[in-house]
Amino acid sequence: MLIEHLHAIQDRYGYLALENLRALAAYMNLPMAAVYETATFYAHFEVVHDDQAPPPAVTIRVCDSLSCQLAGAQTLQRKLAEDTDPSQVRVIRAPCMGRCEQAPVVQINHRHLGYASPEGVEAVLDTGHFHPEAIDWQRLKNYRASGGYALLTECRAGEISVETLMQTLETASLRGLGGAGFATFKKWEFVRAESGPRYCAINADEGEPGTFKDRYHLERLPHQFLEGALISAWAVDAEALYIYLRDEYPGLHRVLRDAIAELEAACLVAPGYIILRRGAGAYICGEESAMIESLEGKPGKPRHRPPFVAQVGLFDRPTLVNNVETVYWIPRIWARGADWLASQGRHGRKGLRSFSVSGRVANPGVHLAPAGITLNELLEEYCGGMVEGHQLAGYLPGGASGGILPAHKADIPLDFDTLQEHGCFIGSAAIVVLSDQDDLKAVATNLLAFFADESCGQCTPCRVGTEKMLALLENNEWNAAELERLSQVMVDASICGLGQAAPNPVLSLLRDFRDELAEQNLIVKG
Repeated sequence: MLIEHLHAIQDRYGYLALENLRALAAYMNLPMAAVYETATFYAHFEVVHDDQAPPPAVTIRVCDSLSCQLAGAQTLQRKLAEDTDPSQVRVIRAPCMGRCEQAPVVQINHRHLGYASPEGVEAVLDTGHFHPEAIDWQRLKNYRASGGYALLTECRAGEISVETLMQTLETASLRGLGGAGFATFKKWEFVRAESGPRYCAINADEGEPGTFKDRYHLERLPHQFLEGALISAWAVDAEALYIYLRDEYPGLHRVLRDAIAELEAACLVAPGYIILRRGAGAYICGEESAMIESLEGKPGKPRHRPPFVAQVGLFDRPTLVNNVETVYWIPRIWARGADWLASQGRHGRKGLRSFSVSGRVANPGVHLAPAGITLNELLEEYCGGMVEGHQLAGYLPGGASGGILPAHKADIPLDFDTLQEHGCFIGSAAIVVLSDQDDLKAVATNLLAFFADESCGQCTPCRVGTEKMLALLENNEWNAAELERLSQVMVDASICGLGQAAPNPVLSLLRDFRDELAEQNLIVKG
């Protein structure tokens, strides 16, 4: 409960004074060093030492992710800093807030403002309303009226076996939709093969820049997600179901808290079985073992593997970890049949994908489209084409870590296993579209600055490598051989996917954008 207690103190005072950390350490019977280490690891906790003044009561965080940078976030941050009194309002940068379709985005205390402008921020400051806006979501009564929780009820009654459900998911080709794409039924099998007690944990900490699909689904159908999560927990006979929700979604925290209360009141779940936990601003906690560490109240540093979390996970017990969208699909697959989902898709692929699309497109947002659709098809059929006056130059098919592809490769099917030969991967299907008016050096430095900032610091190849690569990219002249050599070390020796994937944007540019780099006066050696 350490991180939950830290949140309570931070929410109450706006910062973490050392005297409160000392009191918390005594209350929890923990070493002060352990409390301090965790409090200083996470970006959303602000530790104030005894000789420091507390921060102003109002903090404006300006998202500096790639999509927001393309939409003018840097200019917005400078303007806000000029227009506000620093003794009353603090203006700082912040990583992706999961609202890329509304870029640029700012956060004023706990309230988010999309399509932000100085005038819009001033209006919010004048109201003094810094709490999350209410979300209109489908409540339990309406969800059950449309057949919701029927599958969960049948599973618990023994009318549907785990084996039957797993066969359905296999036929439907449901895969992990958080990035890795591992077959869902296989993951269930691995956890079920381990002796109990077991746990189930849902990773709702989508911190990949450009990704916001989980937020989209949770805002609209939280009970469909909860039913899928409870079915997953039932399938592995989990002792408890943990939901790890990113702290950038305060409105969703209330939605899920209320939805869980509805389930408990309706006796569909035992009180306390579903445990909702807040992240604290750490992209690394999207990695499953780092999330487990965070759930245990520690800094979110990835574990060495093996053993895998399916064998030794939460509290050293076998743990099933799934993404929000993965479990979201389970009730619908059963209701419509496995063949329905498997029959979707294009270019030989199966299923549907929730594409988070942002950047230089006319209609950004989450677009549910066939797996295997190409970017050109996605732009034409779902996104309304490019923004007027912009021509497609390239795109990120899988967020910051998925690499960058040029415009002449916009006819590649977008799905798992289709992009690796091009040095990229689809990940969580976060697509950021670049145009001929974008500065490739600025794109690369933005992405590497994100990785350098979000590295947990546990391993040297990632901790030092991301900083070194960022420094090399900020030079007026890029040395391709040096960048490629550094990339190889990071890929080979980093503990987790952050350090292994961080060089992907740079390697993509060196591979597919040499002419464009030359036009932007970046002399590429090697």
